[in-house]
Amino acid sequence: QVLLVESGGASVQAGGSLRLSCAASGYTFSRGCMTWFRQAPGKEREGVAVIDSDGTTDYADSVSGRFTISKDNAKNTLYLEMNRLNPEDTAMYYCAADPGLWLPGWRNKRAYSYWGRGTQVTVSS
Repeated sequence: QVLLVESGGASVQAGGSLRLSCAASGYTFSRGCMTWFRQAPGKEREGVAVIDSDGTTDYADSVSGRFTISKDNAKNTLYLEMNRLNPEDTAMYYCAADPGLWLPGWRNKRAYSYWGRGTQVTVSS
């Protein structure tokens, strides 16, 4: 059974930083993609950043240059380092994974087999 558990969400002021973690059990990091999505109230869930089994990454334009995705295969943990946060980054952040997903399809939320329950990030101005 695959279990993804996010942590690290908090309330911060604009300009601040956070690091989110996603601890995975029952899932191998050696295949597919692992991705951070976010969903703000009243908005669609959107892809934020992805990392594939080779370590190749991609980002949404809105976070490129501010967020960094990484993983620690030994710890089975996915990370999202978020810097220069602004109020538009306020959302529930979800970790998602799929062992059969190739990088070009990473923004399609329906392509993922496994999801965490999310961690809330709130950025105040």
